[in-house]
Amino acid sequence: MVKSGTIDDFDREILSALRSDARISMLDLAERVGLSATPVARRVRRLEREGIIRGYTVMIDEAALGFDVSVFVSVKLDKQVDDALVRFEAAIASFPEVVDCWLMTGNRDYLLRVVTTSLAAFEQFLVGQLTRVRGVASIESSIPLRRVKAGVSRSA
Repeated sequence: MVKSGTIDDFDREILSALRSDARISMLDLAERVGLSATPVARRVRRLEREGIIRGYTVMIDEAALGFDVSVFVSVKLDKQVDDALVRFEAAIASFPEVVDCWLMTGNRDYLLRVVTTSLAAFEQFLVGQLTRVRGVASIESSIPLRRVKAGVSRSA
C-alpha cells in the first residue's frame, strides 16, 4: 500500500472525479482536473498499479430489484480460534443474502448486512441457515429505518 504522501493535489482531484463518475472519459477527466489526457491517463494507471484504485464498480439499488429488507446482524461465536473463524467465514461466503461481512472487535465477532425480499425471507434465512452454522453462539439483529448517509472514503 502506498502512503498518502505520495499523491498530490492532481491525484486527489482525479480520485474525487472517478469516485463521482467512474465512467468519465480520460478527456473529460483531464479537462476537469486541468491537465492534458496523456498525463491523466498515466496518473490513473499509476494509481491502479499502486493499489490506490482497486477497481471500478456499479452501485445497484437493491430495493429496485425487490430486495427491500436490509438487516444488520451481529454474530458471536462460541470460540474465537482460527479454524472457527475460517469455518464461519466459509459458510457466510456461500450465503447470497449476506452482502457485507466484517470481523469485529468488541463483544461481537462479526457484523453482517443481510439483504432479503421481505421480513419473512429474512426469518427463513436466519432460522434455516445462519443459526445452523456450526460455532454460532448468539445472534442479534437490527433493522435500519432509513439510511442517513452513504458514501465512500475521502481521497487522501
